[in-house]
Amino acid sequence: MNEFSSGGSASFDQTSSTAGLHENSFDNLNKISVFGESAIKVENFRRVEFWAAITLFAFILFSFVTESVGVNNQHLQSEARQLFESAGMRFDYYTNYLLPQLVRYITLFSGFLYLNFVAVPQIIRRHNLFLNILVVGVVFVTATLIFGITGTYINADLFGYGHGIQETYNLIFLNAFLYTCRLFLLMAFYSLLKYACVFIFINVDKIQQRYRVVTRGGLVAFIVWSIVLFLFIVGRAPGEITFGWLVIIPVGISLYWYSFASLIPDTIGKKRPFLRYLLKAALIVGISSLLIGMLLLLLIHREDFIVSLLGANLIFQIFITIPLTWVLFKRHLKGNEELYALKTELGQSHANLDFLRSQINPHFLFNALNTLYGTAIQEKADKTSEGIQKLGDMMRFMLQENLQDKIPLPRETEYLNNYISLQKLRTDSIPMVTIEANIEEATQPVQIAPMLLIPFVENAFKHGISFREPSPVKVGFEFRNNTVFFDVSNNKHKRHDNDPEKDKSGIGLKNVKQRLQHMYPGRHELIIRETSKEFFVHLTIRLNR
Repeated sequence: MNEFSSGGSASFDQTSSTAGLHENSFDNLNKISVFGESAIKVENFRRVEFWAAITLFAFILFSFVTESVGVNNQHLQSEARQLFESAGMRFDYYTNYLLPQLVRYITLFSGFLYLNFVAVPQIIRRHNLFLNILVVGVVFVTATLIFGITGTYINADLFGYGHGIQETYNLIFLNAFLYTCRLFLLMAFYSLLKYACVFIFINVDKIQQRYRVVTRGGLVAFIVWSIVLFLFIVGRAPGEITFGWLVIIPVGISLYWYSFASLIPDTIGKKRPFLRYLLKAALIVGISSLLIGMLLLLLIHREDFIVSLLGANLIFQIFITIPLTWVLFKRHLKGNEELYALKTELGQSHANLDFLRSQINPHFLFNALNTLYGTAIQEKADKTSEGIQKLGDMMRFMLQENLQDKIPLPRETEYLNNYISLQKLRTDSIPMVTIEANIEEATQPVQIAPMLLIPFVENAFKHGISFREPSPVKVGFEFRNNTVFFDVSNNKHKRHDNDPEKDKSGIGLKNVKQRLQHMYPGRHELIIRETSKEFFVHLTIRLNR
C-alpha cells in the first residue's frame, strides 16, 4: 500500500523524534509489566528485607546504647579497665569502647546495605560486572581500615606489653583483615540464603498447590525469620533474644499453618467458632511447650531461662499468633469472595467489550459507503471500482478478524491504509485537503487488539475536513522495540449551529479508551492535545511478542 503514502517522511520526523523521547519514559513506566508478577514478588521481598534490616539495626543499636549506659556499664568498664591497667595503659570508656564500637556498628550496617541491595544484585545480573567487583574490593579495603583504626582504640592495651609499636599495629590490622574476611564470608552465605528464599517466594503458588498446609503468609514469615535469625547471629544480639527468636517464631509459624489448614476451617459454621478455635489452639501450644521444654532440658541446664522462655512462648502464641491468625483467615475468606466477584465482573466486562466493538463497526461501514457514494457521483469507473475493492477488504476484515481478541499487527496497518486510501479517493478533487501518511510496514510477528487505531484516523477526517479552509491530515505509524508509536493530527473547523455533530467529541474515542484500559493496563500511553485550531493524538502501546 506504499502508493497511498504521499511523501510524509519529512513531516513526521518530529513525530518520530517525539516517539523516541517517549520510549525511555515508557520503559520506566512499564518496568514491572515487562518482568511480570515475579518482579513484583521480588520487589515486595526486597522491601520487607530492607525494613527488617532497618528495624534490626535500630534494635541492636538501642540494645548497645542501653547496655552501655545501664547497670552492666559498671561491670563492663571494670573488666576493660583491669586489662588496660595491667598493661600500664590509661582507659577511657568513651574513647576506648563506646565510640569505636559505634563506628563499627555503623560501618557494618552501611556495608551490608550497599552490598546486599546494590552490589550483589548487579553482580548476579552481570550488570557493570567489573565496576561492581572493583567497588566491592574498595568496600573490603575501607572496612578493613575502619576496623583496624577502631581496633587501635579498643585494643590499645596491647601497646603496653612491650611488643613494639609496629608489631602491635600489624597484629591489630591483621585481626581487622581476618574479621573483614569473616564478615564477607558471612555475607556470601547470607546471599545464598536470601536467594534461596527468593526462589521459594517466587514459586510460593506452586509450593502451596503441592502442600496445602503451607500458606503464602507462612512462607513469607519463615523467610523473614531465617534472615532475621542470621542477622541476629552476625550482629551478636543478646543470647536470650536470639534463642527466643529461634524457638518462639517457628512455633508461631507452625501454628499459623495448621490453623489455616485444619483448626479454623473445622470451627467455621459452628457456635462460637473463635472460642472453639482458641481452646484447641491453646491446648496445642501448651502441649508443644512441654515437649520443647523437655528437649531444652537435655540441651541446656538453665531451668530458670527455660521456664521464662516457655512462658514468653505461651503469651506470644495465645495473645498474638492465635488472634492474628483468626483475623488473617477471615480476610482470606473475604478475599476469596471478592475474587469470585471480580471474575464475575470480568466476564461481564468481556461481554461489554464485545458490545463496544459492535458499536464501533457500523460507524466505519456507513462512512465508507458515504465515501463511495460521493465518489460515484463525481466519477464513473476507475476510482469507484478501486473504492469498492478497498471497501471489500475492510468489510472482510470486520466480519472475520474484528471479532478476535488479537490479530497480526500487519493486518491492522493494512486496514488503516485501506481506510486512508478511501479518504484520498473522496478528497483528491478538493485542493484545500492534504493527506500525509507515513505508515511504516509492520512485518514483526506480534499481535494487537483489532480496530484500536482507526477511530483516531476517522475522527481526523470527520472533524478535520473543510472545503473552504486548509485541512491537513497527518497520520504516522512506527513500530520499534516491540512498541507501537502512533500519531494523528488535524485542523479543527467551526461547525454550523444546525450541525448535529457539533457537540460530539468523536466517534468511538470513549470506547477505544475503555478498550485500552481493558487490554493494555499499564502498557499504553495516550496523549490527546487539543487547541482552538488543532487536534493531536499520540498513542504508545507496548506489545507482547
